[in-house]
Amino acid sequence: MFLNDVKIVLSRVSEAGNAGAVCRAMKNMGLSQLRLASPQSLVLEKIFTRAVNARDIWENARIFDSLAEAAADCSIVVGTTRRRGHNRKSISMPPRVLAEYLASHPGPAAIVFGNERTGLEEKELDMCNFASHIPVSDECPSLNLSHAVQLYAYEFFLAMEQQPNFKSGECPLLEQHKQGLHSVKGEWTAMNQTEISVLVDQITDDLASIGFYKKPNREYQSRFLRDLIARAGLAQGEGQYFANIFKKACMLGDMD
Repeated sequence: MFLNDVKIVLSRVSEAGNAGAVCRAMKNMGLSQLRLASPQSLVLEKIFTRAVNARDIWENARIFDSLAEAAADCSIVVGTTRRRGHNRKSISMPPRVLAEYLASHPGPAAIVFGNERTGLEEKELDMCNFASHIPVSDECPSLNLSHAVQLYAYEFFLAMEQQPNFKSGECPLLEQHKQGLHSVKGEWTAMNQTEISVLVDQITDDLASIGFYKKPNREYQSRFLRDLIARAGLAQGEGQYFANIFKKACMLGDMD
């Protein structure tokens, strides 16, 4: 994965100063892809004051109506949270382990940060394939948004700085990768969240057709399969082969 493949996603960001500081933290560490999901009204002057020399990060940021839209084209989605519990993600990595994992993942990846006051809501974390947490003191476990982004950005920079970080137009193969044009035979390009959702629906539809879901657990299993496929980084052909195994098994089960 390249540094350009890392998308920092701020969900429901509400403080202009924090947004500006996030831009600076990103540019310090070579990150340039900022996305905003359902941002609140922010004062540009305050953003630019805190962004210092990273004003371009904000000016090039992409804005989406929802978190699902902001992460739809990413192959892996990571939710940052300090909270644990029954309804939270069962898998969580600290920043350094996450950075090492992403460095070998085919990308792109969305790293999602929640609102400054409430963090990520359960429904937002459900959209993520796994969680990440920053080990902190119990005496003061909550970090400022921009400080948290800085810690992750630092680890990403250390893990990925030796990989080429081409700008737009400098590398034709990278441009093809971004556009989804797979002209290189055998190239490993992981499925994005939209493609994974279609695949999971196909698998669970086949299972439902033979009465597999005796209890209302299809939604839970859909999330399980989606997260598993995303973490594995399956290419589209591999994903379809995986789905065909379920289809054939279901056809045989239906004959019985």
